[in-house]
Amino acid sequence: VQLQASGGGSVQAGGSLRLSCAASRRIFSNNGMGWFRQAPGKERTFVAGISWNGGYVDYADSTKGRFTISRDNAKNTVALQMNSLMPEDTAVYYCAAARSAVASTSASGYNYWGQGTLVTVSS
Repeated sequence: VQLQASGGGSVQAGGSLRLSCAASRRIFSNNGMGWFRQAPGKERTFVAGISWNGGYVDYADSTKGRFTISRDNAKNTVALQMNSLMPEDTAVYYCAAARSAVASTSASGYNYWGQGTLVTVSS
């Protein structure tokens, strides 16, 4: 397994969750990383991305100010801290390794995907 996401669960609106993704060094070290999510019946959408060295981060408008992406290159992990969660954040969350050192907002910019972890936010 090259990407393994964890940390999903159920939380009430306004609560917090922290997702983590462990990656193999080969696909992590020099690559941007991203988080995407897919709600039932909807397309997979960009949530957050981080460049290979953490120097550049990007967020979807819907998550900006509430979510924080970070990475630990010594441990080959990327995390997504999610605060002030809302019911519309309910989705399966996927971590992904980018094709390059930067993190694209498009799914086509990623060539490795984790298995997904479910986040459910109740009102």
